[in-house]
Amino acid sequence: SFACPSFWIGRGATIRGEISSVGVGAAESPSTKEEETSSNDDLKSKRQAWSRPDLIGTSLLPTTLSQLESDQEFQSLSKKIAAVGIEGMTKEERAKRRRALEDLGVPNFMQFVSDNCNEVEVKVLKGRQLFRKEPKILQLNIGLYCNQACTHCHVESSPLRKEETMSAEIAARCLHLLQSTPSIDTLDLTGGAPELNGQFRFLVKMARSWAKENNRKLTIIDRCNLTVLLEPNQEDLVDFLKHNEVRVVASLPCYGEDNVDAQRGRGVFQRSIAALLKLNEAGYGSSRYPELSLDLVYNPSGAFLPPGQSSLEVDYKRELMEKFGITFNNLLTITNMPIKRFADYLAKEGKMKEYMELLVNNFNAGTVEGLMCLDTVSVGWDGAIYDCDFNQQLGMGIIGQSQNESHDDKNSTKKQKLYVFDIESLLDLQKYSVRTDNHCFGCTAGTGSSCQGATA
Repeated sequence: SFACPSFWIGRGATIRGEISSVGVGAAESPSTKEEETSSNDDLKSKRQAWSRPDLIGTSLLPTTLSQLESDQEFQSLSKKIAAVGIEGMTKEERAKRRRALEDLGVPNFMQFVSDNCNEVEVKVLKGRQLFRKEPKILQLNIGLYCNQACTHCHVESSPLRKEETMSAEIAARCLHLLQSTPSIDTLDLTGGAPELNGQFRFLVKMARSWAKENNRKLTIIDRCNLTVLLEPNQEDLVDFLKHNEVRVVASLPCYGEDNVDAQRGRGVFQRSIAALLKLNEAGYGSSRYPELSLDLVYNPSGAFLPPGQSSLEVDYKRELMEKFGITFNNLLTITNMPIKRFADYLAKEGKMKEYMELLVNNFNAGTVEGLMCLDTVSVGWDGAIYDCDFNQQLGMGIIGQSQNESHDDKNSTKKQKLYVFDIESLLDLQKYSVRTDNHCFGCTAGTGSSCQGATA
């Protein structure tokens, strides 16, 4: 955490003192006007320097692909996936987490929660199971293709993931489920880089049009990596988001160039700053336009928990304004989950046991009622339904009975992994308990973690 520079505090105190001494409505002193003019000129100069119009319409893909070719860790992981498959990798990760907890003498997640929570106080907990509330958020992962390949990415997105992309048929069905579930107030679009998926604009336009026609309050979220706003053929993307009043939730794990590029790839920081300035120019992140919300996401760069969300937000707002003239609304902190690329990092560094111990020792019973799996439904690019985005990446789908009349045996009691065509409303899922595993300790540590930020 950075303290406010002493000169800034002193200057602010002087200005407030001068205004107070001359009375409300009195003319400001020449020195105050000069300082404000100088400050405004300084901000304008910073914004111009970092706006980088030369980057608009240029692609980050060649840089990302070049880095992947020379990244030995990525190449090693790719070979491993080719040999044992994603499912095999998931089983291996799960075994490592389980061994780490056994070494620590810690039971599985739900037993631990039951032992440390009171069922009377935690109403979603019944008989060592979690039961969901009314669904509020429909989160769609519409594809794993991305122009970046971040080291912490729990969905392992990259420019190489071209095949895993949502079809028009599944996108239309997701809109049907949105319309048939009155409790849903948020459509959350993620990826990959969701904007590079052919269904992104269709989903946004149709959802916003339907919400307006039916006088339904609906928040549409675009989980944006920022650099996509500068990609070729995306020059109008900011205007599209603005026109449809899309809330932008953007990744920016630090306000320093070295840290961001180390985690997200060479050249990402400068492009991210240019994209943020482009959003600001359109009205995003300003209190004057509450419908154009711009939130940033922080996640740790290593095996540690994020700091307090509110205190870190103060640091972010100060640093981004002073260095680049950037404004935004809220900062969301998210804990790194011990799965996928981050699990591979922990295993390679020999830190899996240490990290699991950190999560367990910082268990907070106050986070359980706010777990995102309780009011969020996550849908994969292939239409499979999950309790959360993390379960989705581990293939832990919701298991239940199909409600589809065209099902081979409508009266069958056989349970199966559910897809969007197996239900008529997201309310149909409330009768099923949440699937949990030991990675869930990541959502209950410290102040809690979710796709919407801290939960306690």
